[in-house]
Amino acid sequence: MILFPAIDLKDGACVRLKRGEMESATVFNADPAAQARAFEAAGFAWLHVVDLNGAFEGRSANAEAIKAIRTAIDLPIQLGGGIRDRAGIEFWLAAGIARVILGTAALRDPELVKDAARAHPNRIAVGIDARDGKVAVQGWAETSEMTATDLALRFQDAGVVAIIFTDIARDGMLQGVNADATDALARTAGIPVIASGGVAGLDDIRALAAKANSNILGVIIGRALYDGRIDAKAALALVGDS
Repeated sequence: MILFPAIDLKDGACVRLKRGEMESATVFNADPAAQARAFEAAGFAWLHVVDLNGAFEGRSANAEAIKAIRTAIDLPIQLGGGIRDRAGIEFWLAAGIARVILGTAALRDPELVKDAARAHPNRIAVGIDARDGKVAVQGWAETSEMTATDLALRFQDAGVVAIIFTDIARDGMLQGVNADATDALARTAGIPVIASGGVAGLDDIRALAAKANSNILGVIIGRALYDGRIDAKAALALVGDS
């Protein structure tokens, strides 16, 4: 299982939100590139980056911070937030981003996702953010009538490399990862799933591992890393990534 430390960008700074509410932002590091270097030094194999302003505005809004992160580290980066057209996809892949995450576009323009996945094998992921089982888009400002499972099923055999599944109610709240929903989605969709939202301690990593589901690819860890609830060395040792 891969552990993905998260850098969420708001106004150029590294922040954490609660349930995706921008007004709840806590700044943990004003220098995202330095934070990325710290995660790399800790031994992580990947980095998860989200452009929060971009998710609301529908375009990349923290490009300079993202470029600074890319320059600062050698780790592969998966990036989401505000990437909603082919030009945006091509721009970030050309800029050295290993994997682009499409969320709002996955709901509103599934053919864009499928076309991009065919053109860029193993480099396109789908972000599915769910509130009470229903997909939320536009930086979680809007909730659709589409279920997370139904959206995932749209992309069976489409060539997407992974689904990033976030339980919005748990995101940033340190209430525990939704291992059951992650497991169910991974088994139903048959696509590798990366869990996100609510990770509070090593027990959450253990809970995902206990599902013994080869389609649970990894888990994103945010606030718990920043506030010290999860020690990077211990977490990496637990999954054998160290």
